Amino acid sequence: MHTAMEATFVSVVGARPNFMKLAPVARALAARSRTRHIVVHTGQHSDPSMSAVFFKDLGLAPPHHSLDVGSGSHAQQTATVMYRLEPLLQAIRPAWALVYGDVNSTVAASLTAVKLGIRVAHVEAGLRSRDRSMPEEINRIITDHTADLLLAPSSDAVENLKAEGAPDSRIRLVGNVMIDSLRDALPKALATETPRAFGLKNGNYAVVTLHRPSNVDDPARLQSLMAALGDVSRSLPTVFPVHPRTRAHLRRNTPSTAQSLRLIEPLGYQRMLSLIANARVVITDSGGVQEETSYLGVPCLTVRESTERPITCTLGTNILAPDPAVLAARVNECLATPRRPPPTIPLWDGHAGDRIVDALMSATSSRGPI
Repeated sequence: MHTAMEATFVSVVGARPNFMKLAPVARALAARSRTRHIVVHTGQHSDPSMSAVFFKDLGLAPPHHSLDVGSGSHAQQTATVMYRLEPLLQAIRPAWALVYGDVNSTVAASLTAVKLGIRVAHVEAGLRSRDRSMPEEINRIITDHTADLLLAPSSDAVENLKAEGAPDSRIRLVGNVMIDSLRDALPKALATETPRAFGLKNGNYAVVTLHRPSNVDDPARLQSLMAALGDVSRSLPTVFPVHPRTRAHLRRNTPSTAQSLRLIEPLGYQRMLSLIANARVVITDSGGVQEETSYLGVPCLTVRESTERPITCTLGTNILAPDPAVLAARVNECLATPRRPPPTIPLWDGHAGDRIVDALMSATSSRGPI
């Protein structure tokens, strides 16, 4: 039971992108009276390079509970999160369970909470790639059709939710919470001078991030991508912080790589942000990186057929570049095009976390159905 004196919120996070979305919400909740915020880390990303260092860089306290789910198939991760989370939510009985983004922990927590009669708020609701071969797309759809409060980052996300039948009463346009974290961390990130630590000159190198199954699970696809990155690196110094998932495939498939392509260990949030902010071009398959580069005005080539963040293409700096065979040519086009000032994108203003908490507090005080 909850009194008017205090509302308890449980945030469930499991992977690196979730942590960046959590931080602004955690700060905004901490600034409100009569709130209690409990963070549950499922351990979907348990590697320290993908987890603990991000909590530190984002100024987050250690999570209150860790489920230690670890790696596994989609079914194994989802089922294990549900099994281990259920008794915890039963004991806490929060007013709201907050879920973030589109990872397996997101959909698992949403299903678990709603079946216990606990209201669910989805941070970053409504994003759609229209590509159901992406596990993340399935997670987004199920979570949005389960959640009670849909916290959308952009107007296109709102339109997606309405088109799928979500009532206006459940939708709130709150802006991009990822940009809150970026704006907060950017001064410290730039002070790390990470490019110089790797012998790179600001504005004269490429950064690569790849981890999507569609790019790294197929040996032939991975081989062609690594060959393309080798071509890029011959005209532009190229650094590739390798995700643990990608590194495992590289070890198994041992594709040849150009010596000028530098493979390094994953970086914490601040150092990675420093690399991205000072890059001439970024090559990625990450949704969050598409947003970061757009805010910073850094050209981005996304190695995917589609994106759930079309605003990064229409207003930002993102270009879809799914064909490895022309990746080097696309990079050369970026090099030949003068850099433009960073674009202004609606509600990428650093206050999404406050709007999210405003929506939560309003819905909590109403106590009735959303």
